[in-house]
Amino acid sequence: MGSGQAVTVFGAYGHTGRFVVARLLERGLVPVLSGRDEGKLKELALSRPGLELRPASVDDPASLDRALAGSAAVVNCAGPFATTAAPVIEAALRAGIPYLDVAAEIEANADTFAQFTDGARAAGVPVVPAMAFYGGLGDLLATAAMGDWTAADEVHIAYGLSSWHPTEGTRAAGAVSRERRGGRRVRYAKGQLEYVQDAAPRLQWTFPEPMGPQAVIGEFSMADVVTVPSHLDVPEVRCYMTEVAARDLSAPDTPAPSAVDEDGRSAQTFLVDVVVRSGDSERRAVARGRDIYAVTAPLVVEAVERILDGQSRTVGVASAGEVFDAADFLRALSPHVSLELPR
Repeated sequence: MGSGQAVTVFGAYGHTGRFVVARLLERGLVPVLSGRDEGKLKELALSRPGLELRPASVDDPASLDRALAGSAAVVNCAGPFATTAAPVIEAALRAGIPYLDVAAEIEANADTFAQFTDGARAAGVPVVPAMAFYGGLGDLLATAAMGDWTAADEVHIAYGLSSWHPTEGTRAAGAVSRERRGGRRVRYAKGQLEYVQDAAPRLQWTFPEPMGPQAVIGEFSMADVVTVPSHLDVPEVRCYMTEVAARDLSAPDTPAPSAVDEDGRSAQTFLVDVVVRSGDSERRAVARGRDIYAVTAPLVVEAVERILDGQSRTVGVASAGEVFDAADFLRALSPHVSLELPR
């Protein structure tokens, strides 16, 4: 359980931010509510009496410094992360505290590694981007599947989503990414990020039962193409997404997630199937659960707790699989995630 330490949540009133605030409280940590919209912060505070509000803007470094003052860590839940990540990381480095975010934006995560690796290491501060369903979970599963392998030929991460009702933040982040890519799509091949103009292939992926064979979009790249190769020796990282979920995401009239239980989770289910291949050998790791936004909260809060408890393996910018014991971390996510890991 938590030790009563304060953790600033930037973007606390957002869809994912609310899950993170609730999870921090469950674990005995004290969320400090922060973000750009003071009105939304006050509205959130009505349901979370006693928590401190600290409005802040990425355009005002002094306000970010006030938001982080006295906190043991900061969790950035405010997208688009192309706009928010760098200013909040800079504030975390000034404060000398760990930074974690839940960014699914490929370019924003790549920017974090490129811009802050040296500075974060020199400051002795952990900076963990994409500590979320996309980027974090896939990286932990791939790392656990690798086991004692020091290198592999390919990592395949297949997302079996029953549906995908995107949040306002997801849509905003997607618009920023599309603008940066200029109509191209991105993949990780031959040891580097590649931008290509052709359409993504349509394939079949055989998920573990009971899901079985599903139509998927091949090379549906997510943050895993940044996090996995940041520390694993693999020249190819490929992501796949069920077509039904991809259609939901691209449709302009797909509604936002709606709660179906007292915890605020939606009815969406997921199965993440990770296959690592080396020569003729392959290893598999599987995770199942509900609501990709809600499950981000136990992921990032578990990471915060482990860092504050001294269980992180490195400082500087690093992804989940490098910072933590992947298999042990994944097992700690029960009952939020059920697992099948290699023995």
